Amino acid sequence: MSSSFDHGDLAEIRRLLGREPQGEWQVAVRTKTGSPVVLRNAPLMHDGTPMPTRYWLIGEHENMVVGRLESEGGVNRAEAEVNADDLRATHDRYAAERDAHLPHGHTGPVPTGGVGGTRVGVKCLHAHYANWLAGNDDVIGDWVAHHLGSSRSDYVRTTKSGSSAVAVIDVGTNSTNLLVIDAAGSQIDRRVTVTRLGRGMVNTGRLSEEGITSTVETIKHYVDSIDPKTRIRIVATEACRRASNAKDFLDAVLAATGQHVEIVSGEAEGRLAFTGALSGTANAGRPTLVIDIGGGSTEVMFGDGELRWAHSIPCGAVTQSEQHLEHDPPRPEELTNAIGEVADHVDDILREHPEALEATNVVGVAGTIVTVAAIELGLAQFDVNALHGFVLTREAAEDVFRTLATESLADRVHNPGLPRERADIIVGGCCVLVALLRRLKIDSLVVSTHSLLDGVAHEELTR
Repeated sequence: MSSSFDHGDLAEIRRLLGREPQGEWQVAVRTKTGSPVVLRNAPLMHDGTPMPTRYWLIGEHENMVVGRLESEGGVNRAEAEVNADDLRATHDRYAAERDAHLPHGHTGPVPTGGVGGTRVGVKCLHAHYANWLAGNDDVIGDWVAHHLGSSRSDYVRTTKSGSSAVAVIDVGTNSTNLLVIDAAGSQIDRRVTVTRLGRGMVNTGRLSEEGITSTVETIKHYVDSIDPKTRIRIVATEACRRASNAKDFLDAVLAATGQHVEIVSGEAEGRLAFTGALSGTANAGRPTLVIDIGGGSTEVMFGDGELRWAHSIPCGAVTQSEQHLEHDPPRPEELTNAIGEVADHVDDILREHPEALEATNVVGVAGTIVTVAAIELGLAQFDVNALHGFVLTREAAEDVFRTLATESLADRVHNPGLPRERADIIVGGCCVLVALLRRLKIDSLVVSTHSLLDGVAHEELTR
């Protein structure tokens, strides 16, 4: 690890620590001007002494503001306000990552505990905030960041020395998305770009030239921005599964980037979306239903820690909008037809899997659900901390649906939380959402900003 630093880093870290650094380390997070903020430590010091703290906050400003928060009773407040199961899961993830880097065959003393060396409660806000800044899911780190008004986008994260980062590009019917993670699963970059690859396909059965051009340009931009040492995997979903000219798109991507696109089946999409949706959450062992509403299809998945079954139905925000919603605003009978088609598919699922009604936990992912949650919250700007883990009730979803469905597009775009580029398809997405909530008797769901991307990335890391 420490082989990656230069003399400027070492001198600055000596100054920030007030001593010589112990054991191997790497700068995990920097300011945008390059100053070290977080160190990533090896689990053992040079003399074999266990190092329980994987991520160490060393930034001067960051230490000062977190210290002030602690002095105001932040440790007790944070512990009282966060979910205890989520906190335990944070400690478990932290310990698992640290212990995975113990030397092969090591038989001596090993680190114990989770964040800050404890598995119970909160010992130190600094350690949690450092873990969060490094890109890891940390419920206390989230709490600290919220109270400080800070964002990961204010910093630059680095990959682990000698490791292989993974980049995943998900080509959907409506958007093309990027996720880059390092070898421990920490997020380096995440982007969403609306490219409309599947626009008009309901009527033509083909990908439009405009959609192909826009999507290929976005993929090329993503690929060009990725470190050459990073492994890249590109997956495509419903639009490419159904389009008669999908090969034209695949050939165009290959010619522009040298990368192959993999068209995943609906079953594989469900499996990967299930894994992604639950990454970073404390749902292991609980009967969980995951709903992923895309542009061209919707995946409904069920499991209890592991996926038990997944169904893909050919209804999404784009398909329902293009197939049923002809007027602006849509007429009541158009909305009824769009909802009814989804309900029929859900009835087919329930006949085969009545246990879907017994799920004690429901998680919702992807553009429609995240957007409805953002509208319910009235977010002026996208805020992953506010959205990830937000509980969206059926009553709230129905209320958002009624508001959007009765507005013209010209009025709809002014709703806080609704990106302009989604305004023309959001009502179609809402039709899918309310049909699922009604037919599956779901009173509320937990929003996850993780998705298919995260599932594919996890699969790549475990290869």
